[in-house]
Amino acid sequence: MHDSSAGQRVDVRLADALSERYLAYALSTIMSRSLPDVRDGLKPVHRRLVYAMHQLKLDPGAGFKKCARVVGDVIGKYHPHGDAAVYEALVRLAQDFAARYPLVEGQGNFGNIDGDNAAAMRYTEARLTAVAQAMLEGIDEDAVDFRATYDNEEHEPVVLPAAFPNLLANGAAGIAVGMATSIPPHNAAEVCAAALHLIRHPDADTAALVAIMKGPDFPTGGLLIEPPEAIVAAYVSGRGSFRVRATWTVERGKHGTWQVVVTEIPYQVAKARLIEQIAQLLEERKLPLLGDVRDESTEQVRLVLEPKSRAVEPAVLMETLFRATALESRIPLNMNVLDATRTPRVMGLRDVLRAWLDHRHAVLERRSRHRLAAILRRLEILDGYLLVFLNLDEVIRIIREEDAPREALMARFRLTETQADAILNMRLRSLRRLEEMELRREHAALTDERAALEALLTDGFRRWARIAEEIAATQARFAAAPLGTRRTAIGAAPEPVAVTEEALVEREPITVVLSEKGWMRALRGHLAGDVDLRFKEGDRLRTLLACETTDRLVLFATNGRAYTLSAADLPRGRGDGQPVRLLAGLANEDDVAALFVWRAGGRFLVASTGGRGFLVAADQLLAEKRTGKQVLNLRPGEEALLCVPADGDHLAVVGTNRKLLIFPLDQVPEMTRGAGVILQKYRDAGLADARIFRREDGLSWRLGEKTRTETDLAAWLGHRGQAGRAPPAGFPRSNRFSLADRMH
Repeated sequence: MHDSSAGQRVDVRLADALSERYLAYALSTIMSRSLPDVRDGLKPVHRRLVYAMHQLKLDPGAGFKKCARVVGDVIGKYHPHGDAAVYEALVRLAQDFAARYPLVEGQGNFGNIDGDNAAAMRYTEARLTAVAQAMLEGIDEDAVDFRATYDNEEHEPVVLPAAFPNLLANGAAGIAVGMATSIPPHNAAEVCAAALHLIRHPDADTAALVAIMKGPDFPTGGLLIEPPEAIVAAYVSGRGSFRVRATWTVERGKHGTWQVVVTEIPYQVAKARLIEQIAQLLEERKLPLLGDVRDESTEQVRLVLEPKSRAVEPAVLMETLFRATALESRIPLNMNVLDATRTPRVMGLRDVLRAWLDHRHAVLERRSRHRLAAILRRLEILDGYLLVFLNLDEVIRIIREEDAPREALMARFRLTETQADAILNMRLRSLRRLEEMELRREHAALTDERAALEALLTDGFRRWARIAEEIAATQARFAAAPLGTRRTAIGAAPEPVAVTEEALVEREPITVVLSEKGWMRALRGHLAGDVDLRFKEGDRLRTLLACETTDRLVLFATNGRAYTLSAADLPRGRGDGQPVRLLAGLANEDDVAALFVWRAGGRFLVASTGGRGFLVAADQLLAEKRTGKQVLNLRPGEEALLCVPADGDHLAVVGTNRKLLIFPLDQVPEMTRGAGVILQKYRDAGLADARIFRREDGLSWRLGEKTRTETDLAAWLGHRGQAGRAPPAGFPRSNRFSLADRMH
């Protein structure tokens, strides 16, 4: 590395050089760019903007100047950075939807709540507001320290006098290296009231202050729904967050119709992007309760949300929107600021208010001493003037006759150099009698003011009383409507609104199509059995299952596991769908034993090819994982055969040996999982099919296109575990009651 100052080259480890430079960059970012000062709540760029506009005499009563002129002065004299960044900071200070109390009054296009950018700085104009004027109050009276600018040609204030509580009132946000700050805006009148309470009660805790300053007050309004204890905890530690919801009302129409109108949106949410987000979710069918969204905003926000059905409750509709969109936002709180010693640290609310009050105390002392010094200088001159009137003839003689009148005056009347110079510079017209009377009145007034200032500087109680008067004046000045009226309502934490899973999915009739080779898809509407469907070559229809998109399906596999599918998640369209092994995690596509719509409160019979089975509650068939849930334990060589609803009082089982057995269903136990009990006894055979029915209705089976019902069942009635007898004449040769019973 070359050391230019010494003219020699020095070897330095790369890691050391990088760490040293990165540390310098980090400190510069923290102290000179990203973190605000706790005393005036401003970052350097904002402070330089306000001071540069003050130097340009852009006071609230003055005319506007082009923003390009302001930006040019700032980057030329105080802030050597890009003009785009400086102009962006200026624009934000002027946006009434971004700053609770704008420091800059803009003329022209300064952007809008939709997120549109401001016009170029050559087109816009600006001047300071009354708030900025309060921030600068006393800056020409030695209220704060000044330092040289980057080129040593100018001087800039280290901090502004800040008669306005800007840090809390306008908030701040910034990201430095390794730390960040995020302070939401608050109501200035409430902040001043809390500061006055802290002056009167120096030991007041944060809870007492929060009772006065209830929480953030955003320029865009909204509803603060954070619990009170959470708000207090956030202000105690200086870290936390606040839940803010959009403000909405219901407008009723004819015939029971209604619509929701959103009039305020959360802070820093761009309205145009919010509408795009809602529209995209609507297109993706993720907001099933919402029918349409319209933007009818003018100067005021007005978003119209139309429900898909008037049967929907407005609270349920808004709850789904709050969960899915930026209509509800969390505003972070991280009061990481630079304290009076320029040290970054996280402060609680009490510390922030204390730091601002201490700054105001220091400003009051400095302004008082500055004014006292000016009074003493003026009184010195007035004493010399009054001496002239007492000895007018002698003074005139000395001035006319002496070669060194200043020294002569000083020697004759014991004057100071300042007094002598003032007398010599006095105009003759000032020697009239009326002027003497005016000087005596001014002398008396200044003498009284000097006494008051000396008493103020020696009495701490008087100083804090004066600060309280100033803060009360600030409170009254900025508490008037419309600027001072609280915009963000403080609401209670919302009651939980029950939003069922069905409400989050659009309710639509569909038909689930399952092929013999295990391919599954969903088609819109309830289709008839004779519908013309196309499958892969060599594949064919296995079952059609009518359901709705809000339903849950249970797939019972030959491995004895139950899988849960959401009807809304099934593939749609004209394609072949997806294999069930991908949807449910099966090993093979043809491992499906049963597929049905799950209904709460029922019971099902599960059985294996070995003739064992048991009853299981419907809730036990739901699986939380994609890998399913083991329900029926199998012996080697067995497979799960069926899972049928237990909606009868008798069970008919038929084996592959063509033996039929009927027995009461209450002989089958209810279990959560296991191998089950023997339903029918076999020798070199297994279970072929089973059916649960009501005995009074008889046992039915399908024979071709016809259905046959047998009511005289005495010959086949027995007990669980018996072998059974040959079925009635006409029973299907497949030994199955119906394939549809297997798949429902």
